[in-house]
Amino acid sequence: MSEQTNVKELEKVVIRFSGDSGDGMQLAGNLFSNISAAIGNEISTFPDYPAEIRAPQGTLGGVSGFQVHIGKGVYTPGDKADVLVAMNPAALKTNTKYVKPNAVVIIDTDSFQKNDLEKAAFLTEDPFKELNMNSVQVVPVAITSLVKDSLADSGLDNKTILRCKNMFALGLICWLFDRPLDQAAHLLKNKFAKKPSVLEANIKVMTDGYNYGNNIHASVSTYRIETKSAKKGFYTDVNGNRATALGLIAASEKSGLPLFLGSYPITPASDILHELAKRKDLGVKVVQAEDEIAGICTAIGASFAGNLAATSTSGPGLALKSEAIGLAVMAELPLVIIDVQRGGPSTGLPTKSEQTDLLQALYGRNGESPVVVLAASTPTNCFDMAFVASKIALEHMTPVILLTDAFIANGSSAWRIPEMEEYPEIHPQYVYNDLLKDNWKPYKRNPETNVRYWAIPGTEGFMHRLGGLEKDCITSAISTDPANHQKMTDMRQAKIDYIANEIPELEILGNPEADLLVVGWGGTYGHLYSAVESMNAIGKKVAMVHFNYINPMPKNTEEILRRYKKVVVCELNNGQFATQLCAKIPGLTNVSRFNKVQGQPFMVSELTDHFSKLMEE
Repeated sequence: MSEQTNVKELEKVVIRFSGDSGDGMQLAGNLFSNISAAIGNEISTFPDYPAEIRAPQGTLGGVSGFQVHIGKGVYTPGDKADVLVAMNPAALKTNTKYVKPNAVVIIDTDSFQKNDLEKAAFLTEDPFKELNMNSVQVVPVAITSLVKDSLADSGLDNKTILRCKNMFALGLICWLFDRPLDQAAHLLKNKFAKKPSVLEANIKVMTDGYNYGNNIHASVSTYRIETKSAKKGFYTDVNGNRATALGLIAASEKSGLPLFLGSYPITPASDILHELAKRKDLGVKVVQAEDEIAGICTAIGASFAGNLAATSTSGPGLALKSEAIGLAVMAELPLVIIDVQRGGPSTGLPTKSEQTDLLQALYGRNGESPVVVLAASTPTNCFDMAFVASKIALEHMTPVILLTDAFIANGSSAWRIPEMEEYPEIHPQYVYNDLLKDNWKPYKRNPETNVRYWAIPGTEGFMHRLGGLEKDCITSAISTDPANHQKMTDMRQAKIDYIANEIPELEILGNPEADLLVVGWGGTYGHLYSAVESMNAIGKKVAMVHFNYINPMPKNTEEILRRYKKVVVCELNNGQFATQLCAKIPGLTNVSRFNKVQGQPFMVSELTDHFSKLMEE
């Protein structure tokens, strides 16, 4: 390393990889994230890519990005980057607003020629001056030429050689942050095991990128990031979709029931389907159905047959599944519905993130059709909430909708692989022989919980039929009696309400003595918590509660919301949860709203600015 090089010691740092959709920025970012997690850094990632199959190369519409925040006390991918890798002018222009004033910017000078600048709609040949990025530390590297030289004797064709440019950039970033290359090489071996020539080329280019960084004599800051003392165990980098799939598998293990997923591919939920399809070794059965409706109907059939049944989708698919969810409500069968929310309505913004499906999850069915609604808050929390969703569904004989979103589904965090002993057993309420003495019928219920007893087909003496028509509460025969319908409607609602007794109460974070209470739910947790922590760190007292349980809500919800002078509900929608809170708790006059619907997560800075203004009013 050059003696001129400045070393910055930071608790955390943000790196953003950006280039054309074909430049492999997602892979480079994922590998760097895995390396950092393996050496003990906390991480939070944010893949940001276009929905189009492929915009014209070098244009603004084709830019794909991957941001990772590493260090200690990391809860978000970060607002702005300390280091930007810009593989072309379009990547630089698109990401200017996400870069700190004194950031390090690494560019591929081979891709910053006049023609490239014109594609990105630059008016001059000095993009940094044009973008007013005069204070950044530019590291110009002829990445394309260096990669071609590195692989000149590889025997690979030019197209394959150029695909290795991302590995040169990764090697350079690993030098910048003193990351070991052996971990990256191990991950590459797993990815390219069946392509030894491609594997060898990627490892060579990555190593050359690292050595290039080590040999340059530019006056550029490098970074030393302290690692966190973590609880002993096995750690990995996991995104929310994979964690969700693993949570379902864990619930299958704890319940002793086979896991069945009936689903249809849809962005950004498809990875759940892909991950579970790999797990035949664990007895997982997956059906990729012809459409969303068929997917959930196969799951309902599997549930009736005695499986832990699930279906995965996003907002448009949840709309299509609504009638079948109503059938599961009426039949009172356990079912887990995972909705990975994306920008809408209609096809909307398929690769972007919102929280706009909440009211659909709560009310988007015909009739009085109550279901449990949960929300995961981080990529790793997806594991826990998928487990909890399965436990509630099986033990209370109800559909459960688990809301995640594109941000936490595609984003990743360092995760300590848990021991199964840390999770409770799951005990479905099966029928038992003594019920036969009491003239058992399919809608016989536990008198305390209103949970219908579950008779698995083939259990001797418990032959039965279920369906979508209303049933008599005593005989379980089809009934159109008005009073019976009222009673059955009330019992289905009471069954859901009872679950509030078995979920944790809200925990107040931040400063409990504050005048301002910040309220959030789902995937906004990291940004809200970071904002609240930063406010308290400068002496501005702010408290926070975050909801994982939406319906039913924790029992202490009303007491906490009435305790504070000011309450602000922050959501990536136009106020759906705030509307739900005010509907459930009449007379709340202290609630304001802070909303954003841009397909992007909150920025910590915009939250702290808004909270400060509220406190001054």
